[in-house]
Amino acid sequence: MADPKGFLNHGREVAKSRPVDVRLKDWNEVYVPGSLLPIISKQASRCMDCGIPFCHNGCPLGNLIPEWNDYAYREDWAAASERLHATNNFPEFTGRLCPAPCESACVLGINQPAVTIKNVEVSIIDKAWDSGDVAAQAPERLSGKTVAVIGSGPAGLAAAQQLTRAGHTVAVYERADRVGGLLRYGIPEFKMEKRHINRRIEQMRAEGTRFRTGIEIGRDLKATDLKKRYDAVVIAAGATTARDLPVPGRELNGIHQAMEYLPLANKVQEGDFVTPPITAEGKHVVVIGGGDTGADCVGTAHRQGAASVTQLEIMPQPGEDRAPNQPWPTFPMLYKVTSAHEEGGERVYSVSTTHFEGDEDGNVQFLHLTEVEFIDGRLTPKPGTERKIPAQLVTLAMGFTGTDRENGLVDQFGLDLDERGNIARDADFQTNVPGVFVAGDAGRGQSLIVWAIAEGRSAARGCDRFLTGASELPAPIRPTDRSLMV
Repeated sequence: MADPKGFLNHGREVAKSRPVDVRLKDWNEVYVPGSLLPIISKQASRCMDCGIPFCHNGCPLGNLIPEWNDYAYREDWAAASERLHATNNFPEFTGRLCPAPCESACVLGINQPAVTIKNVEVSIIDKAWDSGDVAAQAPERLSGKTVAVIGSGPAGLAAAQQLTRAGHTVAVYERADRVGGLLRYGIPEFKMEKRHINRRIEQMRAEGTRFRTGIEIGRDLKATDLKKRYDAVVIAAGATTARDLPVPGRELNGIHQAMEYLPLANKVQEGDFVTPPITAEGKHVVVIGGGDTGADCVGTAHRQGAASVTQLEIMPQPGEDRAPNQPWPTFPMLYKVTSAHEEGGERVYSVSTTHFEGDEDGNVQFLHLTEVEFIDGRLTPKPGTERKIPAQLVTLAMGFTGTDRENGLVDQFGLDLDERGNIARDADFQTNVPGVFVAGDAGRGQSLIVWAIAEGRSAARGCDRFLTGASELPAPIRPTDRSLMV
């Protein structure tokens, strides 16, 4: 323990954000560059090096948080980076995008603001990149075995890097034109600049991982042909089937799934478009869905110059403190103000969309809604609360229901599904088809980035053992593990 009184002497400080009127003029990350390093040693000193570090249980990767907090306090950045990478392939991703269940499980959080674990993590990895402490780790010898990884999101990238380092020849197949999956086209630039993905990809290329973009398994290349080419396959295709809203008027122009809207904004930042084919500029925007994807739509609409932005959520507004039925160290449902919400717009809770209204040209103009309440455990419309709001662009951010079935991947492999519609797997993350494994949201269902990386690492171990008979790769989770929540 670096400073036994650190948590007594220092309060919680987080990264400073750029002023709203400044950051809305660009797509750069919202935080002030370099604002963390001057305060991060003190923040790391607040870690109490608990006898039982519950933050380990809150994090599915089992990150060695007290250890790298201690190194960060001492400003031994190389050692901190080594401890960080011991359990996490991509800490610059999780340090920016993870909702930090580790902080919810922080022992200090019982009666004080938790340690800024996420900020310490991103400070360590950013310093490591700047100092040249992140190097390619090519395998000492090759196994002669080949593996295809389908999908280049966090689960696919983690599995590919682990298997490459184990000595296998790995090719990652991505249906989009660039590597990164939802990291590339689902996460807005203001939450994570894509240079962070690019340099990891270059590291993986240097280690020997190969990437094949613009190839969708099931359509461009049959799954059966892929299996013949490789000794094993890891499916990390995500849960990309979006939940729809089947109400009258859904067919009107201007109503889009979030994953139709957000990628186009990212493609502008990649230089593919000057103006996105779907834009919020000058429009009244309604975002249906109160989660992180909905917040991403809100922040994107602000930067595109929306006339107004309204976010709708069918559930009641969460409280600002833990509910009695969500005790420490579980992950609580709290009212969260993201950087996008700081930038403006209105958030409306306990409402349900009844129908859309369009103009004579078939373009959406209004959204009709009603307030809802729980009666006998069911959400029920409240009579007399119906109203309409202007809506010239509507994005549906209501989550995902499972992996894509339309491209043929599941049927061509002959994969079994579980009761939730996800690809079924055994304790080694292997499907009913020998040599075919599944990692990430395709097997778990919609989840967090930190779970995706943990899944990729665990599936890599199962795949490695299938190929060689044994494996020394770590497996931080089992397929049946779930978040620490009630």
